[in-house]
Amino acid sequence: MREHILVRGMILEANPINDYDKRLLILTRDRGKITVFARGVKRINSKLMAATDPFCFGDFKLYEGKNAYNLIDADIKYYFEELRWDFEGAFLGMYFLEYASWYARENNDDSELLKLLFFAIRAIIAPKPENKLVRAVFEIKILIVNGEFPGIPKNRSLDAATLYTLRYIEESPPDKVFKFTVSEKVMAELIPLADEYRKKFTDHHFKSLDTLDSM
Repeated sequence: MREHILVRGMILEANPINDYDKRLLILTRDRGKITVFARGVKRINSKLMAATDPFCFGDFKLYEGKNAYNLIDADIKYYFEELRWDFEGAFLGMYFLEYASWYARENNDDSELLKLLFFAIRAIIAPKPENKLVRAVFEIKILIVNGEFPGIPKNRSLDAATLYTLRYIEESPPDKVFKFTVSEKVMAELIPLADEYRKKFTDHHFKSLDTLDSM
């Protein structure tokens, strides 16, 4: 009898592979990014239909095959259903999923990346802060989590409040890093800096960003 495993994670992608099955990419706390086949979940009577969509966060019961995992059951803690009615928020969330997926690797300890992704999605559906600030914070913090943040720039003149904000982002854990707002002046300095760092340290074209930036 195959041994079952229980992993906590968030679904990054859910792609149909035939009329009834899906291929999932799940970012997990202890096993990094894993591929999971969800058999029969597109059938009308499947109890797992709603539990196999992107953004679903919870505990997944799996058994391990040769090249992938197979889904047995799921206990979803957060569906983030609010994104179904928030067009801009949904595309921002899809960008976060794609960005996290690009960094994640199988068998990595991606607990900090998973935390960042979870609290970033929660920040999108919260009344504050604004989505443009959430995006800038995420783009900076994901570099920090993955050890690629170059530090606070010393070759340019930034407002003292912007410098304080960068230190806060650098030092705060994922559950605290989205719990602040800034002035328009700080926003005007932070957003271009986040964009500059993303282009410099991320050699990847994010498809979801094309749609997001055109909105």
